[in-house]
Amino acid sequence: MSEHLPSIADLRKSYERAELNEEASHADPLKQFDQWLKEAITAQVPEPNAMTVATVASNLRPSTRVVLIKGFDARGLVWFTNYNSRKGQDLAGNPYAALQFHWVELERVVRIEGVVEKVSDEESDAYFHSRPLDSRIGAWASPQSEVISGRGVLLANAAKYGAKFLLQPPRPPHWGGYRLKPDNWQFWQGRKSRLHDRLRYTLQADAQWLRERLAP
Repeated sequence: MSEHLPSIADLRKSYERAELNEEASHADPLKQFDQWLKEAITAQVPEPNAMTVATVASNLRPSTRVVLIKGFDARGLVWFTNYNSRKGQDLAGNPYAALQFHWVELERVVRIEGVVEKVSDEESDAYFHSRPLDSRIGAWASPQSEVISGRGVLLANAAKYGAKFLLQPPRPPHWGGYRLKPDNWQFWQGRKSRLHDRLRYTLQADAQWLRERLAP
């Protein structure tokens, strides 16, 4: 390691860009998320739609990966993937998951927890056929999360399925969307002196959201 690099323990940043308070935030967490996502897009934050998905396997080992959100509404947040992947296998045994968005430039984090379900075949078909051709072929070519001998396997598979399906590859039966239905949201805004703003929204039995401030 280079002697010119600072110690990891000494890396610090003062968060001073914005604030988050109960009076200015939305009572509905979905509206608050919509506002922050739009602000991240407007600010040209790199990949503002990137989110970490955390799942837990049946052996209780957690795992995380980054995926791209492809839609959200009152029903939940949607992404698409290979159902046979590790996250797919985890969700088949334990449908609870957590999502996280980290917009570094805006000093903001959003955390969402809830139960996950597959979207309808119609939703998966519609999104699949909106993708570029190479992405549709890639969904067939990659046995996601499986061990392969080298990149040549992927290239050979892509060539095989490209020749088989030409310009009209159907949606693979093992590929589609998931929707996380939130029951807990947290919004974190960095503040000076590590006295960050942190609001939690918890879904109540009457389908209303309880908003509370948490100590950072």
